[in-house]
Amino acid sequence: VQLQASGGGLVQPGGSLGLSCVASGTIISINVMGWYRQGPGLQRELVATATSTGDVDYADSVKGRFTISRDNTKNTMYLQMNSLKLEDTAVYYCKAHQMYYCSGDKCHEDTVRYAYDIWGQGTEVTVSS
Repeated sequence: VQLQASGGGLVQPGGSLGLSCVASGTIISINVMGWYRQGPGLQRELVATATSTGDVDYADSVKGRFTISRDNTKNTMYLQMNSLKLEDTAVYYCKAHQMYYCSGDKCHEDTVRYAYDIWGQGTEVTVSS
């Protein structure tokens, strides 16, 4: 099981960018998926989360500008980022929290596994004029 983030790039202030995170493998369920970011010289911080039932939450710094969404049928999470600011420059990471999956291609009671947190690799977002 792994998470693959994509969509980063260079964008001007005020511009928009969309990120995607795909969880691959034989996945049964993911309780919460989230986006985090780590700016230059900063600690990793939470950006937004989305539960399997559709509840979402955002960091105050991105409220009204970013939109998180999930397609549970595709085990995919998205982050639409609008009105980007210089301070949004960071490496963006996705995370799956409380995941049930199967260790092989097919699921049966002996192959079900649980993962508390699984991180994807980062995708870099640079906001610059």
